[in-house]
Formats: sequence, structure tokens, C-alpha cells
Amino acid sequence: MTFRIPRAIFLAISLFALLHGQMAAQPTLREKIGQMVMVTVTGDSVEERNPSMDTLKQDLARGLVGGLVMYTWSNNLMNAGQIAHLTAELQLRSGVPLLIAIDQEGGNVARLGPSNGFNATPTAYQLGTVINQESFTRGIAGTMASWFVSTGLNINLAPVVDVDVNPTSPAIGALDRSFSADAEVVALHAGWFMDEFHKKNILTTLKHFPGHGSATTDSHTGFTDVTHTWSAGELVPYTRLINQHMIDAVMTAHVFNSTIDTVYPATLSPPTINGLLRSQLGYTGVVISDAMGMKAISTMYGADQAIELAVRAGVDMLLYTTNLDSAGKSLPSHIVDVIERSVLDGRLSRERIDSSYTRIRSLKNRITTGVASPGPEGLPHTLALANYPNPFNPTTTIRFTLPRSANVRMEVFSLLGSAVATPVNEYLPAGSHQYAFDGSHLASGVYFCRLQADGLVQTIRMMVLK
Repeated sequence: MTFRIPRAIFLAISLFALLHGQMAAQPTLREKIGQMVMVTVTGDSVEERNPSMDTLKQDLARGLVGGLVMYTWSNNLMNAGQIAHLTAELQLRSGVPLLIAIDQEGGNVARLGPSNGFNATPTAYQLGTVINQESFTRGIAGTMASWFVSTGLNINLAPVVDVDVNPTSPAIGALDRSFSADAEVVALHAGWFMDEFHKKNILTTLKHFPGHGSATTDSHTGFTDVTHTWSAGELVPYTRLINQHMIDAVMTAHVFNSTIDTVYPATLSPPTINGLLRSQLGYTGVVISDAMGMKAISTMYGADQAIELAVRAGVDMLLYTTNLDSAGKSLPSHIVDVIERSVLDGRLSRERIDSSYTRIRSLKNRITTGVASPGPEGLPHTLALANYPNPFNPTTTIRFTLPRSANVRMEVFSLLGSAVATPVNEYLPAGSHQYAFDGSHLASGVYFCRLQADGLVQTIRMMVLK
């Protein structure tokens, strides 16, 4: 089945969902916990009638899902038009903006490829070791990021920053998922990869912390111990990219490493997440678990026990490759029940939930505000555009950054494409700028603000509410 949805309508639907979430009342404890749940649904359209999709629609309406991860095997990724239709409809069904993710590493792990109408892409190993050119890595990443923009996907569960310590490691090296055996090269290519996605306002995820590249077994299939193969050098990509303030999210590994924690694997380990990642490396963003159904977790711990342990360890979002439990009922509802009960019984604090909720909402806000990272001498290294407040009545402040001095033209367009204002049309120096925009002459509705600067273009969506 092929679906097509006009780009303007798709953007309007997505924006409506975003703004509806921003204007919602103070969330309940259950709704906060719901933001910590990321699941997979089966189906290519919200109109499809099957238990998985029917249950998801109910869970979205109840605020029990914060994110979705999509796969070809679950019939989510049939072709570009169908994906755009599905993501727009899912956003519309949710009271809070959804993170909608895929694993698009390139090569052997690429959910968008020839099977669903996209191009084949090189592996990370080909990019970082065989070719090892900044322009080539950026070109491939930029192309993939454009696919996210056109389909409504907003977070990539990539790049892999595992160092290729063991080329035969079944989950990493054997699949050419690592950029290089050199941790510094891994950091460089991951940074270029992430930067190209950020230019198109798409989030990225570093994985798998604290390092899966030395493993001799696969955590998909069972207990994976890296105690005697892992080294601190595998943290270099995280250190470099944390210092560059580039990281949107980090995904944990299900590996056991007794040099860090003698009891639990990384996903369930407070010394690994709250200790090493947050306290020692200084990371303050969202932590996403690897799939909780993988056997390194599911064969060692009860499902409810793993949920509580992961949250206590510092995981913000729990990822599952289904949305139904073993009885065919709502998995998100069950997860929320488990965490809520742990809070009410005093095993988890409300503050612990609030911290995850705040990090997740901050991450989601970045999809629409797009803050530029500083470059040399404090200047931004990319064009960025944002406005606040949004929605507004009647004024808002439009802020933008320029990586270099340029002729700048900013225009505001209606949903139908008619120009309604030109707030800026002049030569400006590199750096940060802001302008007050008065929308008192505009009717309520969706508008697009486009910024052009010597060949660079950024567009944001704004809403006037009167």
C-alpha cells in the first residue's frame, strides 16, 4: 500500500501535535513515566486494524508512550510516502511530541535502503577505515539525514562509537559497524556524521556505552562479558563529543564489565550510568537503553526487575521492540504500572522520574529550536534559527546564528506559501542575532520562517494563536 501526504500538510500535522503537547496541562506521574517508554508497533498506517496498532492508539491517547522505534520487519517502513503518512498520523494521535526513531547507521544496519525505495549506504567501517575522508562521511550522513526530514523521522539511533577492538566481535566488528580501531578516528567520523544530521535538525544517538567493540559474544543472544577485553580507551569518543557539546542521546550496552560494576551489566548499572557517564564524563543528556528484550537482560533478570533496575541506574528511556506484552496487552501500560508502583512504594523517588522527564522534554524541544554548537573562537559552526515563545500572540523573538558574515534574508510565509513579512534583508556579521517579530497583522494559524544566508537555508514553523 502506498501513501502520499503533501509536505505542507505533513508539517502542519506534526506542528499541531508539538504545540498541543507544549500547551498541555501539568502532567501526572503516569504521564511523566510514559515519556520514558519507547516501543515498536506493527503496521504501516494508524488506519490498519491489528492488536498492536489498536493498543498503541489507546496508549498514545493516554500519554503512555514517549517514543517509537520503527523497523521494516514490523511493516513500518514500506516506502517514503507511507513512512511520512504514518509518522504524521502518530504525532497527531499523541498529546506530547513523539521521538520517532530508526537505526540508520549505514551498510548492514540501515532501515532505509533499496528494499523500501532508498539508496544503499556504506558501512561505518568503509567510511572510517577504507575511505576515511571527511567530505565523504559528511556526504553520506547528509543524504541519510535528508531522508529523515522527508519522512518525519526525528531521531537516529546512530552513530555507533564502539571502537573496533575485536574485528570479529559478532555484534560490531563482524558487521562492520565500527568506524575504526582508532578511537580518535571514531570520534572524528561520529562528529561529522552527527553534525550533518544536526544541520537538518535531526537528533542522533551514540551507542553502545561504555563500549561493545571488544566483546567476543553478542548481547542479543546472551550474557556478554567484556571485563578482560574492554579498556578505558573505548571512552575516548564519548569524552571528545561530550566536550564538544554534540551529544543528543546515549544508548547503553548490555555488556557486563566488572572493572566498572561487579554486579550488573551496563544498562542496569548505577556505577556505569550515574557514575561513569554522568559524574565522571559530565554527560547531562538523555540515556536510552538498548532493546530490553535482548537475552543479555531477559535471560538474567525478570522483566519487572529489569525495568526498575534500569531506571534506578539512570536510564531515561526504556526501549522495546514490541508494544504488546506476553498476554497481548499493552506493554507501555505495564511498564508505567511497574515504575509507578516502585515510586509509590518508595523504591524509586519522584525526583528520579522528574529528572528523566525533564531531560526527555528538553531533548524533544531541541527538534524545533535547533541550537547551534559553538565553533572556533566561540562562533557557531552552522546556521541555526529559532523563535520563542511559540505559539505566540502577537509577538515573538526570532533568534539566529551565522557561521560567517553574509547577506541575510529572512521571510515569513503562510501555510499556502504566500510571503507575509520580510523581517531581515541585510548584510550581517557572523555570530548571534535576534529580532522581535510582530504578528498582530496575521490571522491565527501556521507560518514558516525561512532564513537564507549565502546559500545556507534554515526553516522553522511558527504558530500565531489569537
